[in-house]
Amino acid sequence: MLNISQGKKKASRRGILQPLFLTELVFYHKDTREVQHIREIRNQPVYQNIPYDVTKSAQALFLTEILNKTLREEESYPELFDFIQNSLLFFDLTENGKSNFHLWFLFHLTEYLGFLPGIPKTVAPGVFDMRKGMVVSQEPPHPFFLHREATEALGIIAALKLHELEKLKISRTLRIFLTSGLVEYYQLHFEHLGEIKSLRILNEVFSEI
Repeated sequence: MLNISQGKKKASRRGILQPLFLTELVFYHKDTREVQHIREIRNQPVYQNIPYDVTKSAQALFLTEILNKTLREEESYPELFDFIQNSLLFFDLTENGKSNFHLWFLFHLTEYLGFLPGIPKTVAPGVFDMRKGMVVSQEPPHPFFLHREATEALGIIAALKLHELEKLKISRTLRIFLTSGLVEYYQLHFEHLGEIKSLRILNEVFSEI
């Protein structure tokens, strides 16, 4: 529970709690209370670019919605936290390949969520079957698959390190298609995921760049 008073203090604290902002908390913990009282909250570290870059802030909003709907564990998961934090800190400062960050993040997040696609480093010609979670040689009899060009791009994403994002050269149309495809892949594994409302906003941003 965060006690936010009126006036400038209220506005500044609300500004801290923006999509994917990293925060540092000081709070009182009592085992007898279900809701804990937060004494102090601040951004740490403070982003330099995400709040002011339209492309980055749209991606942050989109990924916030994905994470809010997929992360349900209350137990500590330091590896997942480190992945998210380190990815965001790099994203904040980089300009190279920034438009493809969300694709890289969504793909590699699946490793921590337990449904990493079976994509070999060298992808043979084929299509990615979302139900099987692997590349197959022929189009399956259901609509949940990525066409060959998208599957090839997914193979590149699978092999890339975060600092190599600039090596992913794809068209605006393919970027939008891959984003929707990865959301659909998540929806197959999370029945409660439902519609990702921020996807429309993200696609609108990418359609203008």
